[in-house]
Amino acid sequence: MTNNNPFNLIPLIPTGRNETDNVNLYSPDDMITIYEQQFLTEVPDDKLTEFLPALKAFYDIDDNTLDISAVIFDAIGDAAIIYNHKIKVGDYQLLGELVKESILEETEEQSKDQANNDSNDAQAFTIDCLRTFYINDIQIPYHFNLFIQGDGYSTLTEKNTVLEKLYWFVHDGFDEHLLGNPDDVISLESINAELIKLGIREMDLTTIHAVVNYIEDHIIDDAMADALNEKIDAAE
Repeated sequence: MTNNNPFNLIPLIPTGRNETDNVNLYSPDDMITIYEQQFLTEVPDDKLTEFLPALKAFYDIDDNTLDISAVIFDAIGDAAIIYNHKIKVGDYQLLGELVKESILEETEEQSKDQANNDSNDAQAFTIDCLRTFYINDIQIPYHFNLFIQGDGYSTLTEKNTVLEKLYWFVHDGFDEHLLGNPDDVISLESINAELIKLGIREMDLTTIHAVVNYIEDHIIDDAMADALNEKIDAAE
């Protein structure tokens, strides 16, 4: 590695040199660190063209090393890179017990449409849940009420933490933002102000939508589903 480090990259100790002795070799965990820094390092606009050559020089690696680091990240990394942000799923909590819900009678037409759907006859439950996520290693809770009936479920997200506000910013309609109480309206500016307070760089609209998609895809994992099924079996 070179001592020239204008972008404050994380110093790493190589495990050796490659067969042709032209680049350093690094452990898999350090290769993930190198990969992440390509996207997570804050670089001034006027230095963008200088960054990648500086990163390769600092670690004494080449483009092939960067390609391998991407493969390793995809294979064993426990997070996702969404533009300039790293997001990771944390633990879940089931807050309290299942609550049995009474489903109002459907109209005759709705009943006919749903006659072949066995899940409509199943007992419905709700339960408060908490899932922790990490953005750039900063822990942020995501609190939601989970509605379960048969094989289907839906969520009702709270509106307190910045991740919860990201969800509502994406899913609230335009009229809601335009006509709602100004004190309650969630804007891109207010979201980014909260992110900056947490030490997280700003997000644009594309990043916000991608982060919300990630949250929705990972809000319930196999372990959480198993725990919920145990509670449902005990309640029925």
